[in-house]
Amino acid sequence: MSQFEAMLTGGHPNSLGRTLDVVDIILADPPLLEQLYQCYFSEDEVVRLRVSNAMKRVCRAHPDWLVPYIDRLLTEISQINQASTQWTLAQLFMELEDRMTAEQHAVATRIMQTNLTEHHDWIVLNFTMEALTLWSKDDAALREWLKPHLERLTRDSRKSVAARAVKFGKALAKGAGK
Repeated sequence: MSQFEAMLTGGHPNSLGRTLDVVDIILADPPLLEQLYQCYFSEDEVVRLRVSNAMKRVCRAHPDWLVPYIDRLLTEISQINQASTQWTLAQLFMELEDRMTAEQHAVATRIMQTNLTEHHDWIVLNFTMEALTLWSKDDAALREWLKPHLERLTRDSRKSVAARAVKFGKALAKGAGK
């Protein structure tokens, strides 16, 4: 077990545990980011949840540090069937959008489209709707693809999902005139 995996193990599953300590260590010693990234492959889903949280925090502090990881996020991390991983990907994609190549952007879009159609976790849906709505402002094809999915989600039984689908549907309609 790596140093970071040990630090991210245990405690209440919904707590951050020692996530902030891990982030502080990485911010002080950036080459350790790879060790954190490797914790995505832990057998422990709580560790993976906390890794996602830590990666998001590192990205917000230093987005350029995650640029070398974009391809791996797209190919490796997108394959992890865990809600926290998928909602964090949407957040990371939003943070890293202006640092992605056109091909990376296209792959990220497809990943999020799949998540929006196949995932049922409310947080995955909320962050994915947000990201795709933002990205659709300059992409008419994505806007057209997104409209029926937002409409479907306005009828979701979960209030947060339905309310955000309405909100993003209105934003989409405003952006359509661009």
